[in-house]
Amino acid sequence: MGTAAAGLVLLALIASGAGSQMREWAAAVSSFIPGGFDDGMTVALYAVMVMVLLQIVELPFAFYQGFQLEHRYGLSTQTGRHWFSDQAKGVLLGIGFAIIGASVVFAALREWPDWWWLLSAATFAVAMVGLARVAPVLLLPIFYRFKPLDRPALVERLLGLARKARTDVVGVFEWVLSGHTRKANAALAGMGKTRRILLSDTLLADYSEDEIEVILAHELAHHVHRDLWRGIGVQALVLAGGFFVANLVLRAMADPLELRGISDPAALPLLLLVGGAWSFAVMPLVNAQSRSQERAADRYALATTHNVDAFVTAMKRLSQQNLAEEHPSPLVRWLFYSHPPIHERIEAARAFSREDHHAA
Repeated sequence: MGTAAAGLVLLALIASGAGSQMREWAAAVSSFIPGGFDDGMTVALYAVMVMVLLQIVELPFAFYQGFQLEHRYGLSTQTGRHWFSDQAKGVLLGIGFAIIGASVVFAALREWPDWWWLLSAATFAVAMVGLARVAPVLLLPIFYRFKPLDRPALVERLLGLARKARTDVVGVFEWVLSGHTRKANAALAGMGKTRRILLSDTLLADYSEDEIEVILAHELAHHVHRDLWRGIGVQALVLAGGFFVANLVLRAMADPLELRGISDPAALPLLLLVGGAWSFAVMPLVNAQSRSQERAADRYALATTHNVDAFVTAMKRLSQQNLAEEHPSPLVRWLFYSHPPIHERIEAARAFSREDHHAA
């Protein structure tokens, strides 16, 4: 609902001419900043204005979904103050990324109007690689605490699993998630010298070492299969397609909307709206590709650990603890599920067990 509301706000900015008025305000404010009366500063200020407006519109929906519903179903452990603190951090990060992203796009529009869409997509793809590398050391610590895992036997077991997968990691860390939620999680985060194993304290408290091992084997599979790079490649194609469509729409609508050319900062709401619509349109294809990777990762985890029982109990426990829907409708699964539903993963594990038994 929050995304739909944001889309309606963007549409209103475009249709009413309010977006052009906001551009004038941004230009007027930039004139009071020393050296700021230029297109770059206007774009930055305009991006901040649009970002803040969208965050205000989406806040009630985010609060209902991320705080009230989570508490209603016993998932959240956050106080209201803590939740709003995290939201504020997210908004500030979002504003920073919005300024950088808008500046890149509009600089490309001004300097390379014929190829701006391709240059923007390439720049964003490179940025995704950089963010994947720095996320565990710069971004995640803004919201969560991490500390080296103080369970030597489990640490050695998991590092051995990583060595078996030929995956270098800098260590195994306890992810203090209990201050936010009762859900459990695990991840292999980072790239190169920042790659590390993250296990939530909620996972460590309730799961056996066999279950934790098979969960981590699934995460390691994504590295073995180079899924991170494949995912970045897919996202790069999605970005290129989205920017190309935005280029066509922008050129067709610049005159009807009375924009001052395609590099007019007032075009930002239109670009965001087209980008959001494109992302929604290709979501089923992206999710289908993700589900295929997740099925392959499950199979790798089973083939590596040969512990189907631990996999099944871990899936059941995760489903109950995270309140996952085991049998979603085919339409919901097709549209929104990046992972196969739990019952499919359990059935696939049992099928693997039968195959493994016959092979033996």
